[in-house]
Amino acid sequence: MTATENAERVETSRPPRRSTATDLAQIAVFAALIAALGLPGAFYVGAAAVPITFQTLGVMLAGAILGARKGFLSVLLFIALVAAGLPLLSGGRGGLGVFVGPSVGYLLGWLLGAAVIGWATARLLPKYRLFPAIAWTALGGIVAIYLVGVPVFALITGTPFWAALTASFVFLPGDLVKVVVTVLVAKGVHRAWPGLIAPRSWPWARRRAAEPSA
Repeated sequence: MTATENAERVETSRPPRRSTATDLAQIAVFAALIAALGLPGAFYVGAAAVPITFQTLGVMLAGAILGARKGFLSVLLFIALVAAGLPLLSGGRGGLGVFVGPSVGYLLGWLLGAAVIGWATARLLPKYRLFPAIAWTALGGIVAIYLVGVPVFALITGTPFWAALTASFVFLPGDLVKVVVTVLVAKGVHRAWPGLIAPRSWPWARRRAAEPSA
């Protein structure tokens, strides 16, 4: 099969983008999962004002299992419920006060993280090779979240950016474990229930397919 034919196959296999009852149920279930992962509570390392929780694992799983759109919406639903006052964050935190605290950047970064992981997962399927999946999940679940969380933390606390970035390294070991767990779980889920995320081609693959042959 040529690159052009493969790109056309992937593009034409996409299901219509619509919110079905199943989609809504999946979004609600993963919002609930993120909330449930906050039940064990949070702990702080040193003087860090940002709690270490299991909820980031739920965010990564939402992107890796539901895809970019539904994963993003599940995190958005969770954040909306927190804003409405429900104590769903680890430690029983909730309400608008959360959004002026030093950890708000990481909370909002969850949206970007789920979207990046979901976008990449659609392009890693159907094979979903282990090491590329770990790399892309780390990019979304760690780099993308820190990209929002660290600058906001530095701004709110008045901490120099590089000091805030260095302080965030305390989260790395746990986050790397969450990345590996996410990939192993997602691999099993996509093997058992193919079609949860429609496979898509990488942008550069489509560009190459569109180039006229010599």
